[in-house]
Amino acid sequence: MSPRKNNNTTKKKLGQLLCEKDYLDESRLEVALAEQKVEHRQLGQILLDLGYVTQSQLNEALALQVGIERVGLSDVSVGPEIVALIPAELVSKYSIMPLRHDDGRLAVAMTDPFQPQVIEDLRVVTGYSIERFYADPIEMENTIMRFYGSHVARMMDDLVPVEQRAEDDGKFDNGDYSAAKLHELAREPSLVNLVNLVILEAIEARASDIHIEPFEHEVKIKYRIDGLLMEKTPSSKRLQAAITSRIKIMADLNIAERFVPQDGHIEFMGNNGRVDIRVSTIPTVFGESVELRLLDRSVSMIDLKDLGMNEQCLEGFTQCLQKTHGIVLVTGPTGCGKTTTLYAALKMIYSPAVKMITIEDPVEYQLDGINQMPVNPKRGLTFAKGLRHILRHDPDIVMVGEIRDRETANIAIRAALTGHLVFSTLHTNDAPGAVTRLIDMGVEPFLLASSLEAVMAQRLLRQICPHCKESYKPDEHLLKNLNGSTKIKSGAKFYHGAGCIECNQTGMLGRTGMFELLKITGRLRELIASKPTTEQIIKAAPADHIGMVHDGIAKILKGITTPDEVFRVAKTISEEE
Repeated sequence: MSPRKNNNTTKKKLGQLLCEKDYLDESRLEVALAEQKVEHRQLGQILLDLGYVTQSQLNEALALQVGIERVGLSDVSVGPEIVALIPAELVSKYSIMPLRHDDGRLAVAMTDPFQPQVIEDLRVVTGYSIERFYADPIEMENTIMRFYGSHVARMMDDLVPVEQRAEDDGKFDNGDYSAAKLHELAREPSLVNLVNLVILEAIEARASDIHIEPFEHEVKIKYRIDGLLMEKTPSSKRLQAAITSRIKIMADLNIAERFVPQDGHIEFMGNNGRVDIRVSTIPTVFGESVELRLLDRSVSMIDLKDLGMNEQCLEGFTQCLQKTHGIVLVTGPTGCGKTTTLYAALKMIYSPAVKMITIEDPVEYQLDGINQMPVNPKRGLTFAKGLRHILRHDPDIVMVGEIRDRETANIAIRAALTGHLVFSTLHTNDAPGAVTRLIDMGVEPFLLASSLEAVMAQRLLRQICPHCKESYKPDEHLLKNLNGSTKIKSGAKFYHGAGCIECNQTGMLGRTGMFELLKITGRLRELIASKPTTEQIIKAAPADHIGMVHDGIAKILKGITTPDEVFRVAKTISEEE
């Protein structure tokens, strides 16, 4: 709730308030006051020009000074009848939020409560007199997305003229729009706000991807959150061309080309910093489908110990990273976190005394101090060709984004044999399968046996939401299934999420890894040289080898995830076999 008015704050000077909130120190205040005596300008503007305070800090202090209450929005509840009073376009444009109305007065939270035009516009639109409150800008953005984000598309109908709407009825791809018209629609402030809100909402929801899928009568918008797709409120079919065109302009794609796939890149400023977005479009029966992969740079800063490896796996993998030569592989399907694991490994062993070079498709995150090369097949720069040239640059450690063919595999293996530590990824079902896969690619078994140090297989599991986590008693059938894989102690506690606003009622929030590390021992090297089967490798694995499913069950018993989640992921593993 908002604090009560403090009559004493109205008597305090602006500089004093800023210093009390630690937004400004006394020495800088003295500099600004001295400049004010010379220039006879407002102190707030001088502080802004000098870069001593931000606009939001100044607004907060001014609000305190004149007695405008501050309201917290993190847990505010606003009824739909209040939300409907102010159009989403104005809410987004002015960064405001209606709170309640009473006796002809509408309470509105604002990040800048000192704009007369905003007050007048609101009075005209709503018919109420306006009572101002101050709100934190970040809380405001989150609240606007919470109450308006999923429904903001409704404000867009007025972008397309009525006569054009009639012409569009029954059309699949809005193909009759000229390029000039598409540019015009894509630059409308309301359309810009809509696309920005969709992206911001996805970032705030921790989505890894945004899917914009055209169908006959609507455009579906889906977010992939913790590995699963969640459908949001669909957009109007009339806005399909404008939304697609706006994203194309942001990604520097050809707005007029609608019949061939295109790829691009967007740098987007989120609440917590810059987010890189990979954009891909493909033509479909009902128009262009757009996929946006959100690459949050903070992900690249994850430590190896925070990925979810058990102690034994973490210790064994860390030992492999300390070697001076050899090849270490991370395996699994697309989207299972292989690149994140390799980045965390590079981060752990980085040293200015060691030269590291990567070749990736594409470079997902930029790593300080490491040379990163993107492949470019259109210009002939493949993994194999790039790796050859990398080895001429005297690297100590090389990361190959993916081994896709025999040529790349052979170069990587030979690099490992000639004194380089090589990291790479491979698409295989489990760790032992990586060995047979490389041999099937054409790698000589004796070379693989001499160079391979370890294979890490992984999948991602959704974690139980900590905000609604609760214990429960599992049924006997579940216990029987689990006991078939490992021994469950009597009285073991099981947990799941009841569902809450934090996890969007799913009971799950965030993901962790499920890992399997196969360290190559002397016995395994002898076996690999004889071109073994996967079953033979599994039987010859070290006694302390832990399979992925067993690692998942251990996470169930620790209250990290649920049996249903482990069974879901285990089912995908068995289907790949």
